[in-house]
Amino acid sequence: MGYSKNWKWGMIFILPWFLGFCILQAYPLIMSLYYSFTDFSILGSGDFVGLDNYIRLFTKDKYFIKSLTVTFKYALISVPMKLLMALIVAMILNMKLKAINLFRTVYYLPSIMGGSVAISILWKFMFMKEGMVNGFLGIFGIEGPDWLGNQNMSLITICLLVVWQFGSSMVLFLAGLQNIPTDLYEAADMDGAGKIMQFFKITLPMLTPVIFFNLIMQIIHALQEFTSAAIITGGGPNHATYLMGVKIYEDAFRSLKMGYASATSWVLFVIILLITMLIFRSSDAWVFYNDGRD
Repeated sequence: MGYSKNWKWGMIFILPWFLGFCILQAYPLIMSLYYSFTDFSILGSGDFVGLDNYIRLFTKDKYFIKSLTVTFKYALISVPMKLLMALIVAMILNMKLKAINLFRTVYYLPSIMGGSVAISILWKFMFMKEGMVNGFLGIFGIEGPDWLGNQNMSLITICLLVVWQFGSSMVLFLAGLQNIPTDLYEAADMDGAGKIMQFFKITLPMLTPVIFFNLIMQIIHALQEFTSAAIITGGGPNHATYLMGVKIYEDAFRSLKMGYASATSWVLFVIILLITMLIFRSSDAWVFYNDGRD
């Protein structure tokens, strides 16, 4: 009798989350799949067109491959840089330093503001031709490049914004470093292993579960990126920062082709799913767990 009563109370408490999941996640997901097979627009109901949106995407849309290439390039640049920066800072913050908790808080602050429009606008003003960065370089007699107007520099510029917001990955790396048994390092010292050897033989292998998790999360986030490219460069110059998120937004809300944008979204979803599955499949070869799994 008591179990039945607790079960009812449990369902009551979980009801707000369940309703939010159904209304804000499950329903839009199902409807976007349906809309991807229609010519639906925001202005009216659409007719069923079958696979036409997908066929057009791969055969007639010249910007699809371009945006997909730019998105992959963005992920290949930003994800390794972000993880490397997060690991380096985590190792520094793992040392016994004065006011270490203050430093940890300061380094984590940019991640709290991550993805916001305000930060993207600030970044745009900093890296514009006459912005703060080039002004600082001018003090030393260096003529700064056109960060946002140059096709070769614009993608790097928005990647730097993501790399700067490494706090979440850094916290996970820091937790992983603190969970490594100290007796492993003591044994390595007795055997004469230097700091570099200890890093590659102890630290890095023991951190592989954290690297694995961070890698998956950051790749998913990078492939879905929208705010930085939309606000800072608008997808330009000459589509050099035309990420998939920007293309989906323009198809849906500027061209009012919601069905076509839904098809693009589902293609991106499948790509992310396949990449995630591939990383999971490869984890057996390089991820080490403390309980003996490999």
